[in-house]
Parts: sequence; C-alpha cells; structure tokens
Amino acid sequence: MKKFVILFLFISSFSEAQEYVDIFRTGYSYTSEAKFDGTNESTDVKSFEAGLTLPIVLNDKYALITGVDFSTHHLLLSPEFNQTTNLYSALLKVGVATTYNEKWSSTIVLLPKISSDYKNLSSDDFYFGGFAVAKLKKSENFKYRFGVYASTEAFGMFATPIFGFYYLSQSKKLEIDASLPISADINYRFGKAAVGIDYFGIGRSFNISQETSIPVYVEQSPLEFTSYFQYGILNNNILLRAKVGYTSNTHEVYEQGDKLDFRLSAFSFGDNRTQLNPDISGSVMLKFEAIYRIHFKDKESR
Repeated sequence: MKKFVILFLFISSFSEAQEYVDIFRTGYSYTSEAKFDGTNESTDVKSFEAGLTLPIVLNDKYALITGVDFSTHHLLLSPEFNQTTNLYSALLKVGVATTYNEKWSSTIVLLPKISSDYKNLSSDDFYFGGFAVAKLKKSENFKYRFGVYASTEAFGMFATPIFGFYYLSQSKKLEIDASLPISADINYRFGKAAVGIDYFGIGRSFNISQETSIPVYVEQSPLEFTSYFQYGILNNNILLRAKVGYTSNTHEVYEQGDKLDFRLSAFSFGDNRTQLNPDISGSVMLKFEAIYRIHFKDKESR
C-alpha cells in the first residue's frame, strides 16, 4: 500500500513522485517596489503560503485525498487606494486516487475555496474548482500525466488542460516534474543539497470589500520563474529552499460583475472588461520554502 501513498506528492501543483510524499509545505515571498505602469508609484508584494496534504489509504486500489491550503498576499492595488490590501484564500482538498493496473492510475480532487479580503464574507467569496488527472507509467522512472483543471472565479469560468510527465534518472540525481501550463520543476541533487529551476502560473481571483467607489475584485495571474538552492536536514525529511527569480506581479482590479465569457488556459473569450488600476510591472522576487517530506524505500515504492 505504500507504493499507492506516494502518488500524492504536491497535490496542489498536480505533480507526483516515485519515492516520497510531501505532507506539509510553507513559503514566504517578497517583491520590493514593483512599479505601477505610467506612474512614479510602486508597491511591495508580500506573500505567505502553507499547504497540508494527507492521503488516506483504503486498500491497494483506492485512497482518499484530504488537505487544506492557505495563502495571503499583501500589497497596494492602486496608487488611488488609501491603504494596502490583504488577499486571503483558504482551499479544501477532497478527492480520490485510483490504481487500475500496473500502468494506469488517476486522481480526482475537488477544490472548494473562500477567496477575498475576508472583511465581509458572503457567498460571493466562495468558488468551486477541481482537477482530474490520468497517469500512464512507462517505466519505473518515467510517467506521463494528462488531465484538466477548472474553477469558477470572480471573472468567470476558468479551465486549462494539463499535460506533463515525471522523470527520475537512474542515478536518482536528476528529477524533472512538469504539469504544463501550470507548473514545472527541474532539479539536480548532490548529497543533502540540490539546485533547481521551477515555474508556476495559474489564475485566481479575490473579492474586495475595502472602501472604493464601486465594489471590485482582483484577478491575480502570476507567472513565477525561479532558481533555487535546496538543503535537506533530518535525513532529508525537511527541505529548506532559498529562491530568487522573476514574477509578473499581475493584480488587475475590475468591478464586481464585470466578467469575461470564458478563459481556456491563457486565452480569454468575450473579455470586454475595464481594468480599474494601472498594471504592476514584473520584478525580482525572493522566496523561502520549507517542506516536510516522507521517504519510502525503493522496494516499497515499486
């Protein structure tokens, strides 16, 4: 049954690994003086994220997936606003993973969430999403994955296909984990340390209750590219990562109810909205992460 548990590494990013499972991860990122386009004003962007994933094995074929994610982002959304804004998101993960045979398996997870500034919570702050991913094992060190992610958002319906793969070299030093267009990670290990590069990008939204002339929401569409150094302690059960990279800092403000028809990955349909704040320029981002990881022996994961 242990080989089944390891299917659930980093469920929030739709990835899997062969010999370990990440139970808890947390991170803090900081961007200094991101400029508002067309002005002399800028804002710092501070973000904190934490996620817990607890797979519950039922038998050799089925397992439940449970967990929670929480994030907060602190920034000034516009030079015209009187104060900075806190954007919060709390997400519940509930799903099931199924192993059909030696080659095929699948994961289906529902992702309800509450996403806003948490000042005046209402049904408008509740969104519902989920993903379904099928996995094809070609060898012990290589697996394909493909599926779909979809979510209701303040700007309308969002969906994206997922295409990717997981590869671990025979030496177990090179690891590639890609679930495009959402995330990708390439790292090379040497002893307790590792170096890597990664990418993350997915659209989210937050209802805002702060004092503005009209009720608004924020569309956050980050594109983050970072390189990192990782060091493991306690037999690599705890991983510490220091990252530096580039983030797009996209936080667009729109009037509540001003929606597009549909968004498929990076393509928007029926988008006639009027943006209410200046664009925020992309800039350098610093990020620190800590991960609690459980390892399994090779013979137990095959």
